[in-house]
Amino acid sequence: MGTDNNEPTEKVETSEKKERSKIANIIIDLVCGVAVGAGAILPGFSGGVLCVVLGMYPLIMELFSHPFKAIKKHWQIYLFIGIGWGVGFFAVSNLIKFMFDRFEVYTIWTFIGLIFGNLPSLYKEAGKKGRSASSYVSMAVAFVSMFAMLLTVALLPSANITPNIGWYFFSGIMWGLSIVIPGLTSSSIMMSLGIYEAFNAGLAGFKLEVIIPWVIGMLATAAALARLIEYIFKKFHSQAFHAVVGIVVSSTLMIFPIFEHYTIVSGLISAACVIGGFIAAYFLSNFKVEEQV
Repeated sequence: MGTDNNEPTEKVETSEKKERSKIANIIIDLVCGVAVGAGAILPGFSGGVLCVVLGMYPLIMELFSHPFKAIKKHWQIYLFIGIGWGVGFFAVSNLIKFMFDRFEVYTIWTFIGLIFGNLPSLYKEAGKKGRSASSYVSMAVAFVSMFAMLLTVALLPSANITPNIGWYFFSGIMWGLSIVIPGLTSSSIMMSLGIYEAFNAGLAGFKLEVIIPWVIGMLATAAALARLIEYIFKKFHSQAFHAVVGIVVSSTLMIFPIFEHYTIVSGLISAACVIGGFIAAYFLSNFKVEEQV
C-alpha cells in the first residue's frame, strides 16, 4: 500500500524535473543564439569561433550538410537558437555596438575574457579522441597561418570600393566562410575593403538590397563547404579541433587592444573585464547547446 501511494508523487517529481530540464535547455538555446547573433557582427570576432566555444558548431555543420535530416532531428533546438540569433543580431547587437562605441576597450577585453574562458573546454573537446604529434603540428600551423592572414588584412589600407549588390553578395560569401571556418573574421576583411560601414548600416535599416544578396551568398557558401568540413572533423577529429584551438587563439590575439593609452584606473578596469569574462565563461562552459543533442 505504501509503495502504491508513493508512485504518483514520484511520477510527478520526475515529470517536474523533466519539465525544468526542458525549460533550461530552451533558455540555453536562446542565450547561445543571442550571443552568436550579437557578437558575429562586431569587427574582429568570428561567428564560427562563437559557435565552437558555445558548442553549436556540430549542429550548424549538420544543418548545412544535411538540412532535412538535421531539422527533423533538432528542429526545436534550431527554432530557439534562431529566435535568439535574431534577437541578438538585430537588438542586442545594437546595445553592444553602443557599448563598443563608448567603451570600446572594455568591451573588447570582456569578449577576450569570454573567449579564453571557453578555451579549456574547447581543448578538452580537441583531445576527446586522443592527441598525437600531428595534433600539435596542426594547432601550430593553424595558429601561424591564421595570424599571418589576419595581420596581412589588418595592415592593408582600406580600398576605395563603392558598395553594391555584388559586394553585398561577396560579404555573404565571407560570412559563410566565417561560419564553416572558425576564426575567419569576415568583418575584418570587409573593413579592409571599405564596405563594412555601408553593409552594417544596410542591415540595421533592413534594406532588402543589402540583406537578400548577403543571405544568398552566406547560405550558398556555407552549404557548399559544410559536408567537406564535416567530413574533415569526423575523419581527423583531433587534428581538426586542435587546428580550431590554434585559430581561436590567433584570431583573439589579433583583437587585443594593446596599443591603447592606459592609465592605472583604465588598466585595472580592463583587467577586471577580462578576468570577469574569463570566470563567467569558464563556469558557464558546461551549459552548451551540444549537451542537449
